[in-house]
Amino acid sequence: MSNDNQTPALMVAEYETPGAVLAAAEKVRDAGYKVFDAHTPFPIHGMDAAMGLPDSKLGLIVFPIGMLGTTLAFLMMWWMNGVDYPIVIGGKPPFSLPSMIPIMFELTVLLSAFAAVFGMFHLNRLPRHHHPLFNSERFSAFSNDKFFLSIESTDPKWNLDRTKSLLESTGATFVEVVGDDDEGGADLAGEESHA
Repeated sequence: MSNDNQTPALMVAEYETPGAVLAAAEKVRDAGYKVFDAHTPFPIHGMDAAMGLPDSKLGLIVFPIGMLGTTLAFLMMWWMNGVDYPIVIGGKPPFSLPSMIPIMFELTVLLSAFAAVFGMFHLNRLPRHHHPLFNSERFSAFSNDKFFLSIESTDPKWNLDRTKSLLESTGATFVEVVGDDDEGGADLAGEESHA
């Protein structure tokens, strides 16, 4: 059911094959849209390039935090074993780098893992418990056997009629406008809208 008084949150198009959604993403990118996403049951090789996405910034978060873990482990063991409480065991020096390697590796991996998880949450703006896309009844098939492309109404190029025409021209089998509080969205293109 659709509410005629609501503002559209996004437009979603359904595709039957990975190749179709990949080609559609390229066409939407070439049309100048920036705030759109692909929803597929499995990763599609080349989708990032088709959408014009830059390389992930996650490495810029993980690498420095990993190096921080290495440095903290080194300083901790240097202080404990060489300065604060030196114990000579078997004639070995209090400061011995080979004995530090396992702990340095473990702390590097631990802090890198935390940085990767929390950095991903930050970059993906998670947790987000609800998205207007979930108001579309057809969207539940994205995790099974359908492929979807959605364009948000916050995109600078958003225009209801032009965006609908663009998505229909990409070979979508179904195009739907979804509102924030809608339970199912408003069908603009009909049950089977072909280009």
